[in-house]
Amino acid sequence: MAAQRTPIEGLEVHELSVHADGRGWFKENWAGQSLVPVQNNVSFNETAGTTRGMHAEPWDKWISVASGRAFCAWVDMREDSPTYGEKFGVEVGPGTAVFVPRGVANGFQTLEDATSYIYLVNSRYNPNGDYAYCSYREIDWPLEPTALSQADREHPALASATPVRPRKILVTGANGQLGRALRQVYTEAQAHFVTRAELDITDSGALRSVEWSDYWAIINCAAYNDVNGAETDRAGAWRVNADAVAELAQTANAHDLTLVHVSSDYIFDGTVQVHTEDEPASPLSAYGASKAAGDTAAQVARKHYVVRTSWVFGDGANFMDAMARLHERGVKPNVISDQRGRPTSAEDLAKGIAHLLRTRAAYGVYNLTSDGDVASRDEVAMAVFVGLGGNPSDVTPVTTEQYAQIAGPEAPRPKESTLSLDKIKATGFSPSNWRAALALYLALR
Repeated sequence: MAAQRTPIEGLEVHELSVHADGRGWFKENWAGQSLVPVQNNVSFNETAGTTRGMHAEPWDKWISVASGRAFCAWVDMREDSPTYGEKFGVEVGPGTAVFVPRGVANGFQTLEDATSYIYLVNSRYNPNGDYAYCSYREIDWPLEPTALSQADREHPALASATPVRPRKILVTGANGQLGRALRQVYTEAQAHFVTRAELDITDSGALRSVEWSDYWAIINCAAYNDVNGAETDRAGAWRVNADAVAELAQTANAHDLTLVHVSSDYIFDGTVQVHTEDEPASPLSAYGASKAAGDTAAQVARKHYVVRTSWVFGDGANFMDAMARLHERGVKPNVISDQRGRPTSAEDLAKGIAHLLRTRAAYGVYNLTSDGDVASRDEVAMAVFVGLGGNPSDVTPVTTEQYAQIAGPEAPRPKESTLSLDKIKATGFSPSNWRAALALYLALR
């Protein structure tokens, strides 16, 4: 099936194979091109000259005819399009199909009596949706327009019409460290940030009420992050970290969205020194098990980036901040020395996610942490003390077992949390050195 480009960016004319004989004809009207349809519509038109348009709904369309012929026309109404205002028309018969991208105003005029115009769309009509229109007079129709609806007669000229706004990224869990870092990467015009109070991802009804045609991607920053608490609140951790992620993946598939989900080094048991993306999950804790389930669930989305990270620090509560507060209070902490990994600047994590989306890297699983040497937790604590002008000897290294005797039992954690960065670097993204990122973080606290 050949595709012909047009003066409107993204609008494609496809030639279909029509098999005719004495009985009539047969064609394969759609075979997976360009969109994932959720609705198939038919507009039957009694007489030639019937004209409908111009409608710029927030979804993609795949149009053709089941009988007769039509002159189909389009006007680019996308606010951010390089071809905004461009117009194009073509005759459509049984051997032609056209892919119409979201925000391009669509209209047609029948050239024969009893013409059936058919179109598949990848979002369902919402009576409360925000739709755009322009006048049918923008088009030089081959016949005198007839049978126009009153609404179509009253649509404004393009110069006075409201353009179709670009779709955004929906960022959940926007008050967390990553959500706050993403606010420094994306403008309000590019992303819509929602807190748990504004959108609880565990609430199926709330997810269904979202106008998903306004978005092209979801970055899920929402998570249950209480590692110790998950040991007694396993259902709560599973509900947020696994069940809700599975529903987000289903939502992404239903609306043809890209899902970015943040996973964790805690899905591994830490028995290998460096974890690659293809290592099977082997969680030690209830928290790790819930994150491993969410990691798998997110991969059900056809368009997904599962981003595994570790030891995140940024604007919010984190290990670095805890160590800094202890130093400021003059406390000399005992810190575990037999858990090793690379800390992750929330800024690196945010920029890496934006890089994957911007470059349209191959969908899949990516490890993403800051770069630099592998360090134990006590070494990281010492780096914090040094960065604040303190004495690293104020940090006392202890084993996991010794720490449990001092502070009480904790959920088991992997001894080795270092994630391989080869795959993310191959996409062209270079994370910063965690020590440099830490120095900047401490300077700005």
